[in-house]
Amino acid sequence: MTSPMLEKLIRFQRPERVLPFAQNLSVPTLAGIFGADETEYRTTLETLIRQRAAAAARLATDPQVRADLTNLPFRPGDHLLAIGESTTADRLSWFELLRVLLQTERSDLRLRFDNLAVSGATTTQVLATVPAIRRQSADWTFCMLGSNDSQRLDAADGPLLVSRSETLRNLAQLRARASRVAESRWLWLTPTPVDETRVAAFPFFRGAGITWTNADITDLSAALLDSDDVVIDSAPAVTTAGADAFTDDGLHPSITTHEALAARVVAALARGKGR
Repeated sequence: MTSPMLEKLIRFQRPERVLPFAQNLSVPTLAGIFGADETEYRTTLETLIRQRAAAAARLATDPQVRADLTNLPFRPGDHLLAIGESTTADRLSWFELLRVLLQTERSDLRLRFDNLAVSGATTTQVLATVPAIRRQSADWTFCMLGSNDSQRLDAADGPLLVSRSETLRNLAQLRARASRVAESRWLWLTPTPVDETRVAAFPFFRGAGITWTNADITDLSAALLDSDDVVIDSAPAVTTAGADAFTDDGLHPSITTHEALAARVVAALARGKGR
C-alpha cells in the first residue's frame, strides 16, 4: 500500500463509527484494519493532525474570523454535533477544523464536539441512526448530507442512487426526529459542488460506473436554501479555494476548501445567518 493511499484511507475512514462495539479499538487493531503496521498508522495519523492544526492556526489569523469568534452564540458547555458523510467525516473537514479552532481560541466556552459523520453514507442510512443521534442530546446539530444520494449510476443521465424526493423526505425526517431537546439549534450545510472533469477521469469512479453532476448538487442545494433554518451555502468555499478546491478525485474538498467553509460556518454563527 502506497503512503498516499494509506493517508487517504485514514483521512476519510472511521472504523469506530461503523463497526459494532468498536468505540475502543486499540491502535494495533485500527492499524490492521487499514492494512498498516502500528508505526505507519501512528505516523500517518500524526501527519493529518499536524495538517489540521496548521489549518486551524491559519484560520485564527484571519481578521474577519477573529472578529466573528468574539460574537458566537454558544453558551458555556454547549454540545456541538455533526452528522454527514465523507465531507464531514474527513479528519481535515470543516467540522474538525472548527473543533480545533474553538477549543484553541474560545477555550473559555468549554464546548463539546462529536462528529458522527460516516464516509459513503446516504440520507437513508443516516436516518436509520436517529436513535443514536437523539442520545447525544446536542445543543447544536450541523447536518451536511446529500452528495452520496446524488451519485448517478452508469452515466450522468443514469438513475440517482437515492431519488430526489426520497432525499428530501429523509432530510425532513432527520430534522423532525433527530433531536429530543426542544431548544436544540439546527444548521444545514449544502453539499459541495464537484469537479466533473476530475470525477469522470478518476479510475475508481470510472471503473465502478458511478459519477456526480453539479446540476444534481445545485438542485439539492436550492431545496435546502429554502429552509427556515440557518443554511450555510458551501459553494462559495469552493470558489474561494479556486484551483486547489478538490482532492484528486474531484469529489472530496481539499483542506483549502474546508478552511474556507469553516470560516463561513463561523461567520454564519456569529451573524445569525447562513446564506
